Amino acid sequence: MLIKFLSLFLILGLLSVFTTDNAAAQANPKVLMKTSKGEITIELYLKKAPITVKNFLAYVDEEQFDGLIFHRVIKGFMIQGGGYDADFHKKATKTPIKNEATNRLKNKRGTIAMARLPEIHSASKQFFINHADNPGLDHRDNTPEGFGYCVFGKVIKGMDVVDAIANTPITIKQGFRNVPRETITIISVRRI
Repeated sequence: MLIKFLSLFLILGLLSVFTTDNAAAQANPKVLMKTSKGEITIELYLKKAPITVKNFLAYVDEEQFDGLIFHRVIKGFMIQGGGYDADFHKKATKTPIKNEATNRLKNKRGTIAMARLPEIHSASKQFFINHADNPGLDHRDNTPEGFGYCVFGKVIKGMDVVDAIANTPITIKQGFRNVPRETITIISVRRI
């Protein structure tokens, strides 16, 4: 009887270790984005957008967002960054990735999504944070106009910073519209 009890105790102990380790491995990764306007903490949805999250984290791990700017800001719509430095030099990117906008995640206020060209699978490095609910950016169909923009995470702390960026006065600079008059720099993006 004692052997059965000890065996059961050992099995339950091992199961709890594996369950705890598995839950930790399954947790959504988070990043801390430090900007010249403050800090933004973002949770990334690895299960819903695995290709996109892995792509974004590759840029994070290589410190590729450091020193770039939010180059496009539209109050009540979104703030966009990840492509240009303060002198509007476009930064190198990796190969474009598959658009995972069919993941059923919606472009709601505070979500982060990949920017892209008119081609469906053209997203690479640039991202945007939705300043408002933007259902027009969600997947509707398989046309270039209706495919949508892949949401891959959400701001969990720092929406006041997103609001401050979105409320920055804008201008036209070097042919770009909706550029903040005050340069808003992404100081760093790191896993936390």
